[in-house]
Amino acid sequence: MNGKEFWGNDDNRTSYVVILGFMLALSLILSYVESLIPFPFGVPGMKLGLPNMAVVILIYRYGAKEGIVINVLRIILSGFLFGNLFGIMFSISGALISFLCMIIAKKSGLFDMRGVSVIGGLCHNIAQLLVAAFIVKTSGIMFYLPVLLVSGAVTGFLNGFIAEKLSIYLNKSFIRSKNR
Repeated sequence: MNGKEFWGNDDNRTSYVVILGFMLALSLILSYVESLIPFPFGVPGMKLGLPNMAVVILIYRYGAKEGIVINVLRIILSGFLFGNLFGIMFSISGALISFLCMIIAKKSGLFDMRGVSVIGGLCHNIAQLLVAAFIVKTSGIMFYLPVLLVSGAVTGFLNGFIAEKLSIYLNKSFIRSKNR
């Protein structure tokens, strides 16, 4: 389905808005679930990156515009619901850099969903560490980089794997992509 066919009637526009609302709700739920899971490794900011599943699916099924809008909305809403303004700042910095890197990786054609998700996890952690180093005015915080790179790669791969499987399921269900 090309863009003209997708936008051609009210039913398609309504479906599109419903799907994006569903993906925003899904990413908010994943943010909440992530906030409940304690990470026992003692590294500040280490998370599972569960909401990245929704972002990767959006990038592949709808495009960059939809992915960035839902990602930014999710960060702002979850920050106000489950976090604070400081957390929003860190999340936005990591999310924007990782999103740009994921788009470049996808467009390169060298990576599947798992690879794009790994790149997103790695770049998110690097960006957040750089912001933290800038704020605290010390490079000593880079001590956490090796642990965050390993966790970003592992969780990025697992999230990408789940996103791939979920995307296959969504192909068989009610959610159509704009590009089909």
